[in-house]
Amino acid sequence: MKKRYARSFLFLLLLTQLAAHAGGFQLNTQGVRQLGMAHTGTGLAMDGSVLFFNPGQLPFLKNRFVVTGGVSFLLPRTIYKEPQPGIYHTYMVPNTSTPVHLYAAFRPDTASRLAFGLGVYNPYGSRAQWPSGWKGQFIIREISLTTFYIQPTAAYRITPWLSAGAGFVYATGSFSLAKGVPIQNMQEEYGDAVLEGAASGMGWNAGLAARFKQGLSFGLSMRSGVQVEVSDGNADFTVPASVADYFPDGKFSTKLRLPSTISFGAGYTKDNLQLALDINRTGWSSYDTLNIDFEQNTEKLADVHSAREYKDVFTVRLGANYIINEHVEVRGGLYFDQTPVQDGYLTPETPDTDRIGITAGTTYNINEKIGINLFYLYTQGKNRTDTNLETGFSGTYKTIANGFGASVAVQF
Repeated sequence: MKKRYARSFLFLLLLTQLAAHAGGFQLNTQGVRQLGMAHTGTGLAMDGSVLFFNPGQLPFLKNRFVVTGGVSFLLPRTIYKEPQPGIYHTYMVPNTSTPVHLYAAFRPDTASRLAFGLGVYNPYGSRAQWPSGWKGQFIIREISLTTFYIQPTAAYRITPWLSAGAGFVYATGSFSLAKGVPIQNMQEEYGDAVLEGAASGMGWNAGLAARFKQGLSFGLSMRSGVQVEVSDGNADFTVPASVADYFPDGKFSTKLRLPSTISFGAGYTKDNLQLALDINRTGWSSYDTLNIDFEQNTEKLADVHSAREYKDVFTVRLGANYIINEHVEVRGGLYFDQTPVQDGYLTPETPDTDRIGITAGTTYNINEKIGINLFYLYTQGKNRTDTNLETGFSGTYKTIANGFGASVAVQF
């Protein structure tokens, strides 16, 4: 029981941590301007968000000093239907994720080839909750996660048209998860299990950027894998006293290798029009096995070595921006996101599928120094039916999501 519970917990932790890469219900919210253009940004220098998208773009920002800060609101909606001929169905409890970002970029002077920056953002953070007593409560009831990345960065313009940059990433976060335990007390109430912990890890982000007179620009970036270590997690169980010895409260630890992402981007600028293409390749195949070490083992509790067998995937993004006048810009985009979850590994924690997203956005420039950005996102995944090989839990899932947000950019 506890073994199965811990597997579900850390599986969800990993998937939520990987928001903004590919698959899962992931939070692609590292720049509001970029979100309006389908989250493209590898091949264009738009604002301080280049710290995330491509550090090599830093020296190509127009201004010496740029600060960009914003918040997004994501509202997912997921339905579960049991296999036919059953008629049972239920929805996830509505919730709102609110990832934020703050970037600051600086050049010593307008002629300097050097540029520096600092980014603070939480690309991975969400909450998922199913109704009390639903059919999958012994797999998952509720999960919440908050993470922050801190990234100091430096870049150098090698030639008038080529630059390179790199940043160090420190990741930290906290999380909790609750699920049912299929043992009833005298009041016929099922047991409860709660896992809580903190995780941290380190990585890097690097990129190259090229900009040509014909309005063409290109970028190539790589975000490294991050090894996240949970060394002092807490597992607490509420079960009848007669079986409490089989479910001792205690500690657990694990190390998880979050995948790397390689991105290629191209941009085209002519007069008031900008076009962008991004292709992301995420190395999910690094997540082939989940290993968990429990501080206390019992007859019913053993360390976990569970196969996941994820696959590498692509995300393709297209975006456009048009400057109407000195104050107003409008933009839109479209993307296709592959799922890394192979058949037999789908779970109600992150009922993932291939999805298509449509985005729109606008900017209002108050003056040359201050601008306000807005975006809207709609994404929908196709119906997916699967039976999990480990738990035997079957069903059909479908997820849609709406998102919107705003940011403020100050530059001079």
